[in-house]
Amino acid sequence: MDAIIRGAVVYLFLLALFRLTGQRSLAQITVFDFVLLLIISEASQQALIGNDNSMTHGALVVMTLVALNVALSLMKQRWPRVDKLLDDVPLVLVDDGRLLHKRMDKVRVGEDDILEAARACQGLERLDQIKYAVLERNGEITIIPRSQQ
Repeated sequence: MDAIIRGAVVYLFLLALFRLTGQRSLAQITVFDFVLLLIISEASQQALIGNDNSMTHGALVVMTLVALNVALSLMKQRWPRVDKLLDDVPLVLVDDGRLLHKRMDKVRVGEDDILEAARACQGLERLDQIKYAVLERNGEITIIPRSQQ
């Protein structure tokens, strides 16, 4: 029973921690973010396993984590508020070529990140070519270009 409680507590703690720290997808993490994730995984291993390093204990912890993940995904499907709480909503970062600095600061996205997405997705080079830039729920930045007239 100790493994189930430890697994649930660590899972929920890390979920809350990463939810509070922002919307970055794994595709957009920096080397620093990656190193931090590795360190966190090593640190949380001790909290999950404790003094029991048996295969049974490890399997029980993994099953607990997977079960929690499935349960939360089912809750997100059933209740939209849980979905918003866990995954947030898309956030407009550029409106008609204007940077929305407060929103960008909140999610720690810089102008360079937006311009990089604009070049990669639409071949755009300047902010005035962007109608909207939206930070999606998965951490990707979607660019909607101004219409060419």
